Amino acid sequence: MKLMLLTTNYRSHPLGRLLVALLSLGLCALLMAPPAIALSDAQQLVVESWRLVNQAYLDPAKFDQVHWRRLREQALAKPINSSDEAYAAIEAMLLPLEDPYTRLLRPQDYNAIKATNLGSEINGVGLQLGARAEDGEIVVISPLEGSPAADAGVISGTALISVDGESPKGLGLEATAARLRGEVGTQVVVMLQPPNGSIEEVTLERRSVDLRPVRTRRLRSTTHTLGYLRITQFSEGVPEQVKEALQELSEKGIEGLVLDLRNNSGGLVSSGLAVADDFLSGAPIVETRNREGINEAIPSAVETLYDGPIVTLVNGGTASASEILAGALQDNDRSQLLGSRTFGKGLIQTLTNLSDGSGLAVTVAGYLTPNGQDIQNQGIEPDRTLDAPEPLDPGSEEDRWLHDAELWMDAQLDRDLKAQLVSAEEADKETQLNIAEETDKEAQLDTAEAVQLAIEPNLDDL
Repeated sequence: MKLMLLTTNYRSHPLGRLLVALLSLGLCALLMAPPAIALSDAQQLVVESWRLVNQAYLDPAKFDQVHWRRLREQALAKPINSSDEAYAAIEAMLLPLEDPYTRLLRPQDYNAIKATNLGSEINGVGLQLGARAEDGEIVVISPLEGSPAADAGVISGTALISVDGESPKGLGLEATAARLRGEVGTQVVVMLQPPNGSIEEVTLERRSVDLRPVRTRRLRSTTHTLGYLRITQFSEGVPEQVKEALQELSEKGIEGLVLDLRNNSGGLVSSGLAVADDFLSGAPIVETRNREGINEAIPSAVETLYDGPIVTLVNGGTASASEILAGALQDNDRSQLLGSRTFGKGLIQTLTNLSDGSGLAVTVAGYLTPNGQDIQNQGIEPDRTLDAPEPLDPGSEEDRWLHDAELWMDAQLDRDLKAQLVSAEEADKETQLNIAEETDKEAQLDTAEAVQLAIEPNLDDL
């Protein structure tokens, strides 16, 4: 069984080592179990899924509430002769946990997630979805940049009422996402309800969506040279792309950086942690809380790639790994956050390959910002809330929020320059004062010596 961490790097961070240990225990238990009734491959898939959840799920107290062992027995008591029947049994078994992020990923859905994490292209409408905590409704975390959904003006927080006449709440998170993907050129009809808006019907045509996650350019303000770095997701290659972008911007002599995390729904937490290393020097990035209730801090690397001024843009589409980065920058006074409150996904999942090519996502930990803030279902409040409505095309020439961030960074650089000048003037004044004091002391010594000579008797007169 191959472990692929969806949200953390098991080689680099303590949480990952814990997860490997937990899953290793599960494998040992499987190997050491006494012989039992022979199970079919389809039945074994159900048992495999049950054991993975049993060994690693964040909230084991939930098992007593839902009668977890009985759920396994009930699943195996029914005929399971095919993969589809196994999938249905697993989904029914997981449903009482009431955790939309602990879920089965059928092979097609699993491959789509892996493609997204690799940063390649996908065919669909470009909606990144999540489950709303209070009612379980499927909502838009963010539209992918340049996607049909983004072009149609779909915004973060929009609820999906139906997809081709089917209820997303009934379908579940992955099945809804699967309905939105499909062959290029085909259409899907969705009923949407924007935040504080009325229900509307929208027809979206599926197309190939470029998942290029890192975009950068130099911004020329009236007085300063600024860099712009936009990260739309934390896929596998993002850390290296960010390093290259920062090096390029540094060579262009930028004085400050606008970091844009709007509509970044997360991805690989390991990638988010690696990017945090570029901005923080030995400071805590995040605290993880495991199933035993133990908090463990993950510090940043000592060496940074960029230590200049930063302002960070966030919104309701900023979620998961991007919230970890935003929270770390804010709590360590490394960057001011501008925009609107973030999504509020503070749970970490592992993604495990199952034996038939499907996958299982399991919530294994929660995380807190360095100051101990639990953002699950709450999000992060920016230091400055920017005026609604949000720009529909982040990073464009018409992006009002980006313009506000530029003005803020200009003002900050002006304040820093003024402070440096005042400090230099004060240092110069202190130097001049010290010189004057030394000169005065020398004059006093000369006077004292002259007086001493005047009062001393002349030996020739004795």
